[in-house]
Amino acid sequence: MLHSITSAQRLAAVLFLGFASGLPLALTGQAMQAWLTVDGVDIATIGFLGLVGIPYTFKFLWAPLMDRFEPPFLGRRRGWLVLTQLALAAGLAWMSGLSIQENAVLFALAALAIAFLSASQDVVVDAYRTDVLAAHERGLGGSLSVFGYRVAMILSGGISLIWAEQWQSWPRVYLTMAGIMAAAAVVSLVLLPRVSSELRPLASNPRRELAGFAAMLAGFVVGWFAARVVLMGLGLDPDAPNKWLQLVFILAQLAAALPLGYWAARQAGFETLNRSLDSYFSQSGALAFLLLIILYKLGDAFAGVLTTPFLIKGLGFSQAEVGIVNKIIGIWLTILGALLAGALMLRISLYRALMWFGILQLVSNFGFWLLAVSGKGAWGSFTLPPFDLGFVALDQASQIDVMLMSAIAFENIAGGMGTAAFVALLMGLCNRQFTATHYALLSAFAAVGRIYVSPLSGVLSESIGWPAFFLFSVAMAVPGLLAVWWMRASLGRLNGAS
Repeated sequence: MLHSITSAQRLAAVLFLGFASGLPLALTGQAMQAWLTVDGVDIATIGFLGLVGIPYTFKFLWAPLMDRFEPPFLGRRRGWLVLTQLALAAGLAWMSGLSIQENAVLFALAALAIAFLSASQDVVVDAYRTDVLAAHERGLGGSLSVFGYRVAMILSGGISLIWAEQWQSWPRVYLTMAGIMAAAAVVSLVLLPRVSSELRPLASNPRRELAGFAAMLAGFVVGWFAARVVLMGLGLDPDAPNKWLQLVFILAQLAAALPLGYWAARQAGFETLNRSLDSYFSQSGALAFLLLIILYKLGDAFAGVLTTPFLIKGLGFSQAEVGIVNKIIGIWLTILGALLAGALMLRISLYRALMWFGILQLVSNFGFWLLAVSGKGAWGSFTLPPFDLGFVALDQASQIDVMLMSAIAFENIAGGMGTAAFVALLMGLCNRQFTATHYALLSAFAAVGRIYVSPLSGVLSESIGWPAFFLFSVAMAVPGLLAVWWMRASLGRLNGAS
């Protein structure tokens, strides 16, 4: 119940859970890319390994199980949080002992398992935040969630690069992150307030729910392999070295697996999923909102998905310099952007926030294009003196590229502001009876750009070069802004402002 928890407790919980949610993402994204880049893995392969993030796009399929079932003794939301965080700690510890050079398949499976557990944690975090925040707190709550998320990514996606260079060991970095995740589970268990939902899970048959989930998975598997057999029957080779052909196989298999899995769920009576989806799609403008959600972050996804390999391999920056500039120097600007977005959203409509912040996201992509055409050192550099913050230290003075710092700082501010407004949009679209499933569905569509542009980005950047690639990312941001303008009336009704 909202009245049983103070506003300060709600916002503090949202801030903490934002951090817990953001920590694992970079460990199968930017940090993993840096690890593989240093180990000599080619850019196209790194791009394809971005597909380990596929669970983020499908998490709405098992989210109904987290709506329907409650772990005993721990509470509906807190129980799932503790379980997923402990499993993440174990998964990261496992991955720290693997090498892609010795066993590429096992390494990819470990990364996929971590992405699955991270996506599952996100389901609960998003549901908790949506359930606990009052309507007028969504803008500020979304801002604090982004702030916590960004701080976690500073740790796992920025400071981790500095640790890796200082320790000369990526496995040690991942083992450290496993310990942090285990500590987060303890905090969730001991300090996170219980939230009593006014709405109970559906009074459905639990065995039939599980049978429906199993049928859905079976449908996915059948669709996946059926599409593969059809393409091979047409004479196409899934093991061909052509990266575009490999991409065709992946997308075709997903296109066949998704509808067949959904059909199987309908036939088998996966009631929580079926009623949740029926509830969302019965809303006015449901499909249009899904299109907006996919497009809004598309340009941002194209620019950011291969930023780390671009800076390290493409421009020759060191891991430490990328870590310092990408996260350490930019932390205060990231904080400023997140807090500024929350403050502005107390005064402006959701439509204006999405439009203004989306324009900033588009403009920020030009910074990477400028880096690509100008090269390292075009604006000079300055000396960063040694420092020791306890959790991270710089042993000796380091030269910092001014253009690199400017481009990444602007991107962090704009991206943080856009995400704060985006989170408020997603919360506003949720039916509180199906919070976990609805938010998981919406955020899964939001992840479509980030996940599926990864293989395309790897192939495209190698084909047309980095400058043209970043101009393409700017162009891909335009449809999202047009979608915001087209949906302005619906967005105004959504938050009661024009």
